[in-house]
Amino acid sequence: MDDDGLLDDGLLDGVTRAVSDAGRVLLERFSTANRVDDAASLLAAIDANDAASAAVLRPALERLAPDVRWDDDEEGHGVLGPGAWWVTDAAEGNVNHVHGSPDWGVTATLVRDDVPVLTVVALPALGQVFTAVRGTGARLNGEPVTVSAKSELSAALVGTGQAKPGEDPAVRRRMSASIDRMLDAALLVSATVPATLQLVQVAAGHTDAFWQEGQVRSGLVAGALLVAEAGGAVIDSTGAPWTLASADFIATTHGLGPAVAAVLAR
Repeated sequence: MDDDGLLDDGLLDGVTRAVSDAGRVLLERFSTANRVDDAASLLAAIDANDAASAAVLRPALERLAPDVRWDDDEEGHGVLGPGAWWVTDAAEGNVNHVHGSPDWGVTATLVRDDVPVLTVVALPALGQVFTAVRGTGARLNGEPVTVSAKSELSAALVGTGQAKPGEDPAVRRRMSASIDRMLDAALLVSATVPATLQLVQVAAGHTDAFWQEGQVRSGLVAGALLVAEAGGAVIDSTGAPWTLASADFIATTHGLGPAVAAVLAR
């Protein structure tokens, strides 16, 4: 990265290679026949996937940008502080992987001064790679994507989900209440994990809105940049632009933003 904060031309290509290489490691470990029998085997499989992917992803990103700090906390929330940080998930949707579902991937997002500026999301089992650099648009397998044109919430497909296992009871209560309100307002409501798999669908225009009460950085920054660069709105329930300090998260179309925020306002 140069001194005035612009991204080097080759950085996106390098991050795409790093994320895709880590994704291939997970793809080699994946089968639709994957199953786990109990909590101990589930946790062991999750840890093994994380370790295998991170062993490829982290060194590659550190070679690309040695001075960028690393956000190690997969359940971290809130601001990171000044400077540049890698926010990654070496096995986003890991629980889906170990249960034989294709809804998993690898993400890496460069965050500068608490603003996501570059991201790559590889979904190997689906054959998809989403990329975005701030100010240049969002792409799927190299082709531009845009959010839907929806502006009527009663016609909208919307989704949410847990940010992490073992959510705080107050977060769970807000989440359940928000689902109840949204069921009255939207056409169809889904609740699933991980957030990134829903957010790329918003960016690509296949669904119309995603919201989340829990705020886990690694699950939101990639999708936030993709949706924004695909022409969408990334806000909180007050209607203000979303930041890492926000209490909640909404990604949708500009036409739907005010209505979604109004339904979710506490």
